[in-house]
Amino acid sequence: MADDTVLLDVRDGIAHLTLNRPEAANGIDADLARDLLNAVSAITLDERVRVVLLSGNGARFCGGGDVKGFADAGDALPGLIRSLIPDLHTAITLLVRGDAPVVAAVHGSAAGAGLGLVGASDLVVAAESTKFVMAYTGVGLTPDGSSSWFLPRLVGVRRALELTFTNRVLSAAEALDWGLVTSVVPDGEVHRSAEELAARLARGPRNALAAAKHLVHTSLEETLETHLAREAEAIVAASAHAESAEGINAFIEKRTPQFPG
Repeated sequence: MADDTVLLDVRDGIAHLTLNRPEAANGIDADLARDLLNAVSAITLDERVRVVLLSGNGARFCGGGDVKGFADAGDALPGLIRSLIPDLHTAITLLVRGDAPVVAAVHGSAAGAGLGLVGASDLVVAAESTKFVMAYTGVGLTPDGSSSWFLPRLVGVRRALELTFTNRVLSAAEALDWGLVTSVVPDGEVHRSAEELAARLARGPRNALAAAKHLVHTSLEETLETHLAREAEAIVAASAHAESAEGINAFIEKRTPQFPG
């Protein structure tokens, strides 16, 4: 629907997940949080989906929480925030824990929970003029939307604290240097580049990519021995899959693999 705050379109194995409050910098309010959860839940149940492509309509990727709505809430603000957080956090958890790789196309700015969505994505293509900022403490709030979980893992504790305490604006070039984004492209090419990356992953070995994603995401939560055991189980399972046979045969035959759907 045109008035949905989140749009979902699945085609060619790619779930195009688009934040759709352009008039409010795609700021996250209760409606967007709910619509995001509904869309991500639908993605997890859709067997067609091999990759998720996350983007935002309008001039900005996501400005974070809807600060104007926060101001209008007055004394009811704690209740408002408490009501939207479960939907937002569950949606992020489903994206991160799901099988499909998540590619984000980021432009304009990613602030607050928008920066959390960047962190929660597996690969991030940023337009060269994009700005990244935590912003929370600037309005007397604390981080949410997974930003304080992913930032230390992606850029390190010192840099995460700097961004959180000072609300320093990070350029796309700095974000690339710090490991927050995967690549930086000219402004007019960000969506095309992200779509090409998503299409490449959609043609890849679906089960192997899913297992690899889970291995990487769990690696910082386990001991070496536990993780080595998990690696062993994963590669043995992968070796028994048709993807492995096709990939190995294609390598030997010096051709592009045609992985099964």
